[in-house]
Amino acid sequence: MRKTFSYKLYRSKRSKRLHRQINVGGAIHNHCIALHRRYYRLYKKSLSLYALNTHLAKLKKLPKYAWWKQLGSQAIQNIAARIDKGYQAFFANVKARKAGTIFRRVGPPSFRKVRNAKSFTLSQAGWKLLEGNRLKIGATVYKFAKSREIDGTIKTVTIKRDPLGDLYVYFSCLLDDQPPIVRTMTGKSAGFDFGLTTYLTGSDGTEHHAPQPLKQSLKALAKANRRLASKKKGSHNRKQALMSLARVHKRIANQRQAFHWELAHSLCAAYDCIALETLNLSGMKALWGRKVSDLGFHTFVETLHYVASTTGTIVQHIGKWFPSTKLCSACGCVNQAITLRDRVWACPDCSARHQRDLNAAVNIFREGASSHGGNLVRLA
Repeated sequence: MRKTFSYKLYRSKRSKRLHRQINVGGAIHNHCIALHRRYYRLYKKSLSLYALNTHLAKLKKLPKYAWWKQLGSQAIQNIAARIDKGYQAFFANVKARKAGTIFRRVGPPSFRKVRNAKSFTLSQAGWKLLEGNRLKIGATVYKFAKSREIDGTIKTVTIKRDPLGDLYVYFSCLLDDQPPIVRTMTGKSAGFDFGLTTYLTGSDGTEHHAPQPLKQSLKALAKANRRLASKKKGSHNRKQALMSLARVHKRIANQRQAFHWELAHSLCAAYDCIALETLNLSGMKALWGRKVSDLGFHTFVETLHYVASTTGTIVQHIGKWFPSTKLCSACGCVNQAITLRDRVWACPDCSARHQRDLNAAVNIFREGASSHGGNLVRLA
């Protein structure tokens, strides 16, 4: 089992070395992309990872590329490996689309601005974890905000830079097999329906509303964008305005993430089993765009699965095309006449009246219970 621990590095003058290393990694990335494209133009086939690493090792010995030595050899190999992985995914996608087995398009790796480079990764060499909150990278020692202990065996160390220029260190650790989770059972289970008005509606009648941080910050975003547009390109004032805009976006992302974690923990503490619908996010974004992205359904589901794995809660997913909204929870009739505007509807067979989201949540719960054998969940 792998687990990643993230910590923020303290700001200091020596952090300039890490920024330079990240920029070097961005330049090497662009060089590798150019090599791949040139090789394909000449030989009509992709450049192998072994040949690319051998060529990069030779280039480092030349005076012209001596500045690449600021970045460790393993970090350079990791850049080449990520590009190779991207090309393999691209060619596999092209082959699958020609065969008609998949229709989603995956693009090849592309050039990026060096100032937009984000990270570099070290594996066995080039770093050493010292006592306390100190980390040695190369010959320089850095301090990080150690908010919790690091568990397991550290396999890789990644230094990341966000748009504000803050640096973070990520320890990817390999953990031993964990013992089965023993938790106090609440005896409660429920199904939940996602919605745009009510974020989550439970089969037991509970409702959870999302804060929509992007919508609340639209005025601040518009103001920051106007300030940025009025500044001269390349000027110091433009850099400051760009930082202000990035700061607003970071606050929005943090607010959304905090809501997801808080909701996931509360649900896992309240229920032994949770049933969810499988969303067609691409279709939802085509209809409602910004609001769907603001709510962050996909990120919340990933967060819920992680929290459930640490608490022993079971998370079930029903099929994407299960008619949870159109199915009458009283008699089982499927009402095909329901539209998106119908918040309350009456069943044409049994005349039972349903609130749209609550009816869907009850159907999701029952479908999740039947798919799980029917003996692990019950209506709370």
